[in-house]
Amino acid sequence: MKKRGKIRIKKIVMFLIFNIVFGTILVPFILFWGPFESLKIVTVGAVATSRHPQVVEAFLSEEEISRIMNSTSSQGTGISQALGRTEVITDKASGITIEDIKGQSFKGKVMLIKDPNRIKLAVTKEIGVTGERVTDLVKDMNAVAGINAGGFYDPNGKGNGAFPDGITMHDGEIVHNNVGDKAVNIVGFDDKGKMVLGKMTAKQLEEKNVREAVTFEPNLIVDGKLMITGDGGWGIAPRTGIGQKADGTVIFVVIDGRQPTWSIGANLRDLMNVFKDYGAVNAINLDGGSSSELVYDGKVMNKLWNIFGERYIPTAFVVTP
Repeated sequence: MKKRGKIRIKKIVMFLIFNIVFGTILVPFILFWGPFESLKIVTVGAVATSRHPQVVEAFLSEEEISRIMNSTSSQGTGISQALGRTEVITDKASGITIEDIKGQSFKGKVMLIKDPNRIKLAVTKEIGVTGERVTDLVKDMNAVAGINAGGFYDPNGKGNGAFPDGITMHDGEIVHNNVGDKAVNIVGFDDKGKMVLGKMTAKQLEEKNVREAVTFEPNLIVDGKLMITGDGGWGIAPRTGIGQKADGTVIFVVIDGRQPTWSIGANLRDLMNVFKDYGAVNAINLDGGSSSELVYDGKVMNKLWNIFGERYIPTAFVVTP
């Protein structure tokens, strides 16, 4: 009897192992070839904009990838969809307003900061070793709010946000530079609190009295001119951006994505149109995907896509007291 019982348990275990292995093999075929369009959009957008786009390319043609990534509401037509806006927090004493926003395929948060001189760049304390979570970066600066800022490169393959990419400047000093004398696209703030955008070298940043800056792209609005044509070519994903109105008010935008029952995400045109709706004269796209995050009063305000919680990143734009 004991022997039969052991044989039966072995069969059950083998059956479970077989189904797990078979299911694992079957998953990508269901995701990429299955009938679930929303799930396919989320999966393709996530993988195609990751460090392993070849995974998508192994299953789908370039034409199909392009079709899926560009299948959001605006679809590159130039039509600006109506944006729903609901005020959720107004702190007149600190000059901060937070609103929920809703487009046809996305949801997110917008923070408005009246005094641009309060915007600083927080940089991980251990550059080259590890990044920090946005909540930690905000806390490091005794700040009240923050969003993720520039991207990072990963020479050691650890993916822990240790190395900010491009030129990084804090308090008027270059704290990291992996591009030498090369001009790269910069977003920053000068000593008057004015947002600075465009391709610059480290020397030019110092000449322009820039105080806080990171490297990223593309620019969305420059001196009132809309810069994105079509859908922007970056597909659909969680997005983060920063902009400024003519009166100096700074705009943080974080859009959730890759969550079919909540928010699929936005393309670059969608993000640009959010800034346009809020009256930005300058705006730029920041690092997105699983990095996209807005923190206020010690709490994460948006719905993170990353199942592991906050990502470790090298930089954040924060709002000091």
